[in-house]
Amino acid sequence: MIGLFQEHGPCRITNDSTSVTLNPFSWNNKANVLYIDQPVGVGFSHGDLKVGTSQQAASDIWTFMQMFLSDSRFSKYQANNLAIWTESYGGHYGPTFASFFLSQNAAIDAGTVSGLKLNLKVLGVGDGLTDPLTQYPGYISYAASNPYHALVSTSAISKANTSWSSSTGCKSQITSCNNGGSNSVCSKAQSFCNNNILSPLAGNFDVYYVPTRNPDPYPPDLTNYLASIASKIGAEATWEETNENVYSNFAATGKNSRPDLETVINAGVRTIVYDGDADYILNFNGVEAMVNALDTQFTTLFKQQQFQTYTVAGQTAGQFKNAGLFSYVRIFGAGHEVPAYKFGTLAYGQAAAQMFTQIMANQSLSST
Repeated sequence: MIGLFQEHGPCRITNDSTSVTLNPFSWNNKANVLYIDQPVGVGFSHGDLKVGTSQQAASDIWTFMQMFLSDSRFSKYQANNLAIWTESYGGHYGPTFASFFLSQNAAIDAGTVSGLKLNLKVLGVGDGLTDPLTQYPGYISYAASNPYHALVSTSAISKANTSWSSSTGCKSQITSCNNGGSNSVCSKAQSFCNNNILSPLAGNFDVYYVPTRNPDPYPPDLTNYLASIASKIGAEATWEETNENVYSNFAATGKNSRPDLETVINAGVRTIVYDGDADYILNFNGVEAMVNALDTQFTTLFKQQQFQTYTVAGQTAGQFKNAGLFSYVRIFGAGHEVPAYKFGTLAYGQAAAQMFTQIMANQSLSST
């Protein structure tokens, strides 16, 4: 619902949270878009809350897609190309879903699974958490130096550095988690890193859009509006943005998803990683470190590229690199929800819409 109403759906919520307005840069201008509340228990979705890993969620989404595309009302879309676009924790579940879809397709070919093959052609990951070990140092560098302002004092930076590198610190704990650590080891690593690095380095600035101080009312809250339309859309549960039970299930299992991302890229799925330069919670320092750590068929070529200016209708909007079927772009002026923001003379979501349109047309990024 966040993507649908705050970012790139056909109608975006107004700043007073009471209604919606037509979005000229909606992503459904160029594609049929399914917005899915997942895992079970978040948004309007409901059921048992046993799902606790992205792998389990991937199985649920695969099952949903089989049901959807088998329905006589939607079966005409079976042959269509499919894209997965994710954000934030989607840095984990996007690659996991895509990798699972590819493995299921292979199993159908091998005759060990029955079902409809899904024609996965694109994966998009926006402001995503994929590889915590590579990305957590980004909080330290971004808090100290970003395009807007330092977020905390130099002493806070120094303390966070110690928390990262000490023998029992964040780096050591994430490494233990990645090396087959138990769920309790992983959960403790997340808590330590967030409490000693992520949270204190944010200062009093909005973690999703650092130019503003807390509390930042933008993007507008969805709760009251969704409550007002729940009966009209056939909702069977009360909408909730965050489900603490689901969060607890996942908190212990968020390991490194970079291998899945590499698998998807190497399988020939066009992939784009993007972020906004005003986002702290999954800042471009960390995301670019993750991208630079990728080991894929396009890695050598990617590292040979220099950043190019990304322009939209002649207006500077960011910087990007292409390498084969892989692209990366940093969008200027955008917070965590990239399509929710504007920059310069561009409209809300205009830069993100150009990126989406190019990738969905199976093109590398290019300036206009």
